[in-house]
Amino acid sequence: MTDKKAIYRVAFVNQDKVYEVYCARVFHSDLYGFIEVEEMIFGERSKVLVDPGEEKLQKEFAGVKRSYIPMHAIIRIDEVEQEGVAKISDSKASPVVAFPGGSPGRKGD
Repeated sequence: MTDKKAIYRVAFVNQDKVYEVYCARVFHSDLYGFIEVEEMIFGERSKVLVDPGEEKLQKEFAGVKRSYIPMHAIIRIDEVEQEGVAKISDSKASPVVAFPGGSPGRKGD
């Protein structure tokens, strides 16, 4: 019987960008309102072919043991069979729009 180690794909929003990373551990944090992500996984498939997006993420998370992501920034968490390519993409294509600030007020009151 082979015990496969679980791999998680975590998608979250950070500064108008959607981050999609792979990791070995995801759980609720002791810090209220945060999710902990540990043991980031980056592609080791081929050092000849380098994906600039994944390389940028690798540099951003270099030396990070654990990352705390606010729950409201999490888009989705999936348990997957194998890791894919970590990436950053624009969130501007998202159908979610922020509610405009302030109240319109009523005329004639």
